[in-house]
Amino acid sequence: MRIGLDAMGGDRAPVAEVRGAVAAREHLGEGDKIVLVGRRDAIAEQLRGAEGWQDYIEIRHAEQVIRMDDPPVEALRAKPDSSLAVVTQLHKAGEVDACISAGNTGAFVAAAQMNLRRLSCVHRPGIAVLTPTFHGPVSICDVGANVSCRPSHLYQYGLMASVYVQSIHGVKNPRVGLLSVGEEDAKGNELVKKARQLLRKDPNVNFIGNVEGRDLFNGSCDVMICDGFVGNVVLKLIEGMAQSVIKGLLHEVATKMPAAAKMVEMGARSLAERWDFNEYGGAPLLGVNGICIICHGASSDVGIKNAVRSAKQFAATHVNEQITNLLSQGSEVADG
Repeated sequence: MRIGLDAMGGDRAPVAEVRGAVAAREHLGEGDKIVLVGRRDAIAEQLRGAEGWQDYIEIRHAEQVIRMDDPPVEALRAKPDSSLAVVTQLHKAGEVDACISAGNTGAFVAAAQMNLRRLSCVHRPGIAVLTPTFHGPVSICDVGANVSCRPSHLYQYGLMASVYVQSIHGVKNPRVGLLSVGEEDAKGNELVKKARQLLRKDPNVNFIGNVEGRDLFNGSCDVMICDGFVGNVVLKLIEGMAQSVIKGLLHEVATKMPAAAKMVEMGARSLAERWDFNEYGGAPLLGVNGICIICHGASSDVGIKNAVRSAKQFAATHVNEQITNLLSQGSEVADG
């Protein structure tokens, strides 16, 4: 398998990307390669001192870089030789079997749709992020690919995320909840109400009805679906709140129970590691005709290494084929 990696995309690029690619050797099989895409000199500088990297890493030069604050579509037009654009072009041409980027999410989603197109029957791709909880990880879909959803999009997110969670994370018959402002059927806007009707029609989706934001952490569901605007707000809220709670706890203990501070600090560090997005590596863009793993902009080398693992798992479990088969069976539902 050949995996394309945007070496210039993340906040720590190219250091984290190159070091992550080197560390990912443990996830590669015989004949597997990582193709680092970006400025050759910068990549080569980071590879200096790494032993035997030529056996499993290739460099593909791309001069331009899309910044995090660049308007996605405009940036792709203005920078056709950017590392982010080129890595998806390589995937389209069959020169790599998957692509990974920690760069501008909007630009990566746009490039993936332009170059790879969508799977048959898929209306809109969605980003499925895993959120760790004490009851196991929950997949939230969508968290930013599509902010203007139709009911059929939410229905498809439920089905696609179910396939992903079951195939990659071994959750049998995952429970799918539709994020709303109340559990009752009468609650929610028109988008939610119509999406709920579609989800109930498909026996391939283990739909449990409406769920609320607090249900994300109480074990109520394995998949939580929503439009990309709401999902992105939820995701960023989780990140900020987790950091604030840990900092607040450490401050209170240090102030009121200084003797216990060291022990609590150890526990907080362990909890932070458990919630570290780097452990999951990245989130798949479900519904595109390829394998696209979207990493957090602040991904470390550990996150990049694990994104390579995620790309290999996605390919090995044939997630895209399963999605296509199930959506074709429920095409009447999907068109509702």
